[in-house]
Order: sequence, then structure tokens, then C-alpha cells
Amino acid sequence: MKRLSVIVCVFVGSMLASAQTSTLAKNETPQAPAKDPVATSLRGMVSRSQTDTVGALEAMPADKYSYKPTPEQVTFGHLAAHIAEANNLLCSKVADVAAPKVEEAKETDPKDQLVAAVKASYAFCSEALSQMDDSKLGDSVELFGGRKFLRAAAALRLAGGWADHYAAAAMYLRLNGILPPSAKPKE
Repeated sequence: MKRLSVIVCVFVGSMLASAQTSTLAKNETPQAPAKDPVATSLRGMVSRSQTDTVGALEAMPADKYSYKPTPEQVTFGHLAAHIAEANNLLCSKVADVAAPKVEEAKETDPKDQLVAAVKASYAFCSEALSQMDDSKLGDSVELFGGRKFLRAAAALRLAGGWADHYAAAAMYLRLNGILPPSAKPKE
């Protein structure tokens, strides 16, 4: 338990630093201390994750959604379907709200349908996280085949998943000669 507390503190510190850095660039003043630093940090991260990830999904041509770098890796379409499912599951668990009732996205769905599912999952995350506070981070939640985790661990998995999913999408883009959204020069 003590180790998890240290991990959560490191996570919160890095997320607050990231949120303050992006705020400083816009407003030139640091943020005031947050009442709910984990919830506040996740709310600050969801927009950037959505922008980058949806941008990557939109940048990949529809005929490349069946692309996978090696036989052992998943297709780009599978990655898109997984992102939608992960967002809906983890945001519901982290924010302690019901997951949306949606038809499961499949890797063989057309690009426009997969992009729409991911956009909808981010819209759900934004709404769910707007209701979140840090008071329940010590509660237990069920994830991944019924295993129990602290809600704080689910929050860490959510943030880590956003980074991991975008990194994977960016790699798939680069392997197809496409510059990922976060690597493009600022306009």
C-alpha cells in the first residue's frame, strides 16, 4: 500500500507539472493547487490525448486499417477498437459512473465507424471525468477478468493507456510514411 501511495504521488506530481506547463504556455501563470489533483490532472490530459489519438486515426488511410507491422502485432483497426473499449471501461471505473451502452467496435469495422467509436469514447471520458473527485481513489474496482485494483491504479492505467495507445498509433503511421499529429510543426 505504501508503494502504491508513492507511485500515485509521483504520477500526480508529473501530471500536475504537465498540466501546469501546458497552462503556462497559454496563460503565463501557474495553476492554483487543485483540490482533487488526480481528477484535475486526468481532466487536463483527456483533451490532448483525444486530439493526438483521433488525429492519428484520421491520418491513417482507410486501406491501412488492416496493416500490422509484424504477424504478432495487432492491426491498426484492432488498435482503434481497443482504444474505444479501453476508454469506456477505464473512464467508467475511474470516475465511478456506468459505462455507456454501445455496440462493441470491431477491428474489421470501416475507418469512419472506428473513428466515430473512439471519438464517442473520449466524449464519454470527458463527461465521466468531469464528475470525478479523488475521494474514492482508495476504493477497489474490478478490471480485466474480475481482478481487483485500487481505483487509483485504474487512473494510472487510464493515463498510461492514453500514452501507450497514441505511441502505438504514431509508430504505425511512421511505418507507413505518415507523420503523427504530435510531430507536425505547429501552425
